[in-house]
Amino acid sequence: MCSLFGYLDYQGLIPHKVLRKLTQALANAAEERGMDASGISYVRDGQIVIYKRPKAAHKLHFNPPEGTRAVMGHTRMTTQGNEKFNYNNHPFLGATGDISWSLAHNGILYNDRELRKVKQLPATSIETDSYVAVQLIESQHKLDFESLRYMAEQVQGSFTFSLLDENNSLYLVKGSNPLCLLHFDSLGLFAYASTESIMKNALKRVGLHKFAYERIEADEGDIIRIDKNGNITRSQFQPAPSYTHYSRCKWWYGDCEDYYSTYEETLVEMAHCFGVDEDDVILLLDFGYSADEVADLLMDTGTFQEAVRDVKYMAGESLYEEYCGAF
Repeated sequence: MCSLFGYLDYQGLIPHKVLRKLTQALANAAEERGMDASGISYVRDGQIVIYKRPKAAHKLHFNPPEGTRAVMGHTRMTTQGNEKFNYNNHPFLGATGDISWSLAHNGILYNDRELRKVKQLPATSIETDSYVAVQLIESQHKLDFESLRYMAEQVQGSFTFSLLDENNSLYLVKGSNPLCLLHFDSLGLFAYASTESIMKNALKRVGLHKFAYERIEADEGDIIRIDKNGNITRSQFQPAPSYTHYSRCKWWYGDCEDYYSTYEETLVEMAHCFGVDEDDVILLLDFGYSADEVADLLMDTGTFQEAVRDVKYMAGESLYEEYCGAF
């Protein structure tokens, strides 16, 4: 459970001060989906710049230089790869041919280890599952719809990816994870975030909520490219078959006890941060909810409690009490 955010100012009409405030506002609002690490990427003098730290966004000062046209950002809740080692955090740097780019990922990939073996990808010190997406794109020696389609059809799990290249072109690869993409035609601005609530929160802080915008539809399987002039082109990939988190682990890693427990245990341990009971998180996981589904439910306490009530009703209160007593 992480968040993507960013924007593309394709007409250069918005004052730098406003864009700087928008960067920080999006990052701070995105903390609702992760506070372990934060980072942004932008282009300076034709080169990709990445600034990231193992800190919550509100503890950092995101200040891209004047003239920055696009920012791609990420806030992280760690599931794989210790955030204290900054190379595990997003965005990640990639290069294909003579062009460099950066990538960020919201979600969790389950077959990164197998892909590294099967595809004979280069050894890396980066432990984060997301980094396999960078390596898969690099293996195609180009950044375009074809290489992004190849990557998106190889990885298994939940995802939405964002990429920014050194030409200020923004790419969005929409998997099963959420994405809110808005176009402010009068401002010459595209802005995006993982959820609508993050977007609305940030826009209100900056005052941009007063301007008219169009929501750009992005469905699972879509690849969207927005170039530096604001032109949108699209392609698609074939989403992989859906499996539950545990069945995916069983398929690729045998019993997968270590990996299976990491994400689930993180959710259980963080239950109190969301004002819910650990036993209720365990109940949903045991009942068949995937870790990603539970993570999304935790973002809305009311919906989470409704799901718990439904499970208790279906399982029977006595069974629930017996189940909790075992822990």
